[in-house]
Amino acid sequence: MTDPRERLTAATVQAADLNDWRQIENQIKARFRTRDFATGLALVNRIGVAAEKADHHPDIALTYTDLIVTLSSHDVHGITSRDIDLARQITAFAAELEVRAMPSGLTHLELGLDTAEGEHLAPFYAALLGSKLIDGEPVDATGQVPTVWWQRPDEDVAAAHLPDRSAPQRWHFDVWVAHDEGEGRMQAVLEAGGRLVSDAEAPAFWVVEDTDGNRSCICTPTGR
Repeated sequence: MTDPRERLTAATVQAADLNDWRQIENQIKARFRTRDFATGLALVNRIGVAAEKADHHPDIALTYTDLIVTLSSHDVHGITSRDIDLARQITAFAAELEVRAMPSGLTHLELGLDTAEGEHLAPFYAALLGSKLIDGEPVDATGQVPTVWWQRPDEDVAAAHLPDRSAPQRWHFDVWVAHDEGEGRMQAVLEAGGRLVSDAEAPAFWVVEDTDGNRSCICTPTGR
């Protein structure tokens, strides 16, 4: 991990042994149970100093009891050694403040629309969601709403979403979880009354549906 602009594979990220962190899509995330707002703010301040020094800035969400930190190198649209290095520093800061990490349950949601007209629809959804168009997709940099992406109906993967349907579903959730939580999330869906449609691409993703037949994907970075 010597080139700070080299995009790392999921296997390399896992090999870094970041126990407090999980790769969620093209980011690494950590959740710290800070116990109170003052402790969370103290951790944020330490992170801020380190981020300024490294000129590499995470996204931070602070609530009364929790702090969620997201790291990604936007210039390469993925994870680099810069993210790994800063993640290690943040873990050390948390340990100094006796703050416990809670990596289970970290999730990222994207909305997929099955359409061949994504280029034409993109401005509408960017306006609707208050997002900006980045590489043809409405993206909200503040994280208030999910990113929307387009899946052409003629793509091979579409068959897993929409086989033999008289009234095709157009929207579906892509729910991103960590490499070690995909199967557990899928099992939880089944126990809640859902149905497994396809595991042909597991552990990259499982296709599931609710009792009304609405389909979604549970996605992990494994095998990508």
